[in-house]
Amino acid sequence: MDNCFRRGIWLAVFVIVTAHTNGQGFLKASGKTIVNEKGQTVLLRCMGLGGWLLQEGYMFHLGNIGTQHRIRESIADVVGEERTKQFYKDWIANHTTKADIDSMAAWGFNSIRLPLHYNLFTLPVEEEPVAGKQTWLDKGFAITDSVLSWCRSKGIYLILDMHAAPGGQGNDCNISDRNPGKPSLWDSEANEQKLIALWSQLARRYANEPYIGGYDIINEPNWGFTDSADKRGTAEKMNVPLKQLLVDLTNAIRAVDTKHMIIIEGNGFGNNYNGILPPWDNNLVLSFHKYGNFNYKANIQNYLNFRDTYNIPVWLGESGENSNTWFTECISLVEENGIGWAWWPLKKMGINNPLEINVPEGYDQLLNYWRGKGAKPDSTTAGRVLQQMISNVKIQNNKLHRDVLDAMFRQVQAGTTLPYAQHIIGKGTTLLPAVEFDLGKQGAAYYDKDSASYHFTPGVHTQGNKGYAYRNDGVDIMRNDSGVCVFSIEDGEWLQYTIHAKSAGKYKIGFKTAAEKAISQLSLQVNENWQVSKLTLPVTGGDANFTTTWVQHIALPAGITRLKVLADKGGFNLQSISFIKE
Repeated sequence: MDNCFRRGIWLAVFVIVTAHTNGQGFLKASGKTIVNEKGQTVLLRCMGLGGWLLQEGYMFHLGNIGTQHRIRESIADVVGEERTKQFYKDWIANHTTKADIDSMAAWGFNSIRLPLHYNLFTLPVEEEPVAGKQTWLDKGFAITDSVLSWCRSKGIYLILDMHAAPGGQGNDCNISDRNPGKPSLWDSEANEQKLIALWSQLARRYANEPYIGGYDIINEPNWGFTDSADKRGTAEKMNVPLKQLLVDLTNAIRAVDTKHMIIIEGNGFGNNYNGILPPWDNNLVLSFHKYGNFNYKANIQNYLNFRDTYNIPVWLGESGENSNTWFTECISLVEENGIGWAWWPLKKMGINNPLEINVPEGYDQLLNYWRGKGAKPDSTTAGRVLQQMISNVKIQNNKLHRDVLDAMFRQVQAGTTLPYAQHIIGKGTTLLPAVEFDLGKQGAAYYDKDSASYHFTPGVHTQGNKGYAYRNDGVDIMRNDSGVCVFSIEDGEWLQYTIHAKSAGKYKIGFKTAAEKAISQLSLQVNENWQVSKLTLPVTGGDANFTTTWVQHIALPAGITRLKVLADKGGFNLQSISFIKE
């Protein structure tokens, strides 16, 4: 089925089952909650546009390069400076467009978090013609105006997020495009003054714009102010420079804009508030970021305590980069406690975001060269790959991950399952891909012993989808020469499928499996009745050497039927299930 057609079907369904509150005037902090001008509580369900105005290497398999300025240098090395300028012009024009915003509004998001790079708005300190003066660039303001107009047309809020501050605000250079060979934000008074001046400009420009939801004034500081060895800023006890800059930024904004919420983030990637509280303004929101830990209330209790102690709204200002199981659990946790959220990012190369950027043909040649493992491609070849990259970032060429959106919205509210795709069993042979198990929570649509990644939890080494392919549920899926299959199947794991048989009767069902060494077994349940028990699967001599094992006389009723495939004894890969009417 055509990707755009599938997207259209999905949106038609999704708009019915989710809803978002259209913008109702300026947002503001009212005690412990965020409200609109009508006094109605607004739970921000937000998506961050990472990778657009600020590239991070990991989003494009460039983790070894990391920062945007180094990515740019690497591109210039293979295609030259002029073509690099054109690449970035095309990147900004195509990565995120009105179609992206329209889609997010339809999916259920009521706000967008726009990560800003300061250099789209003003020159770096070292390039200013007159020291201490600020040169303003039209580009960044024009982009922001465009995104704002798209958000306004859909009645959703735009949150401005200073993701890359002048000089860079942390030791994690990729986040802020920091060049460690130059003074950081914290090492340079000129950088701090430039940041203050930039926020003053932005606040003056948007002071009377109700669809600006708020100002997220410094993203994820990570700096050891009292101990330079504290690279992440998690051990900092006082945070004096950060507190002072946050206050100075607030004062500069309030001099020209008294209406908008100001969102603050602590040190240690937004979470270390030592020395920063109590609040100094009556329209502040406290943001925290959450990645890769368990979704227990104890892990957000600190922020709930801040909310109660200081009578301030709390917002999960950034999260994501995990499996669907984790997404549903995390969003459920914060919403149950009256906290909104912002996910990260909308799109990248990878499965754990709503939109996936397809890898361009020939991209490996560039990657190998940039990693020092291959020859330098000629400029024609490199240019062709980069041009394909521009095409691939467009939403119409992205892969839509309906499973991710389902986990973020519907599954938070409902424990029911939905078919991943329509599977009609009729005449002839019908093939059901194993990877098209139902949409739903762990334990409802499938059961996998390792369904999420807890990469920031010491001693826990889980991963979720080990093959990192096709979809983002906890089930392990890998690509092979013949397509995709479910692999690493363990004892007791199962998958549920919803099918529609055109007529009742007996069917012959075949399981296409591969097993390198061990004999495995599976059972089949049809509408709660076990019709196949511990079917022995053959050893095929390789995990990509598939063969089909058939069972006969399986009774299927007409209409909707749910099947459960249970691995009594794992160790096999499952590629598809076939149906033939007897």
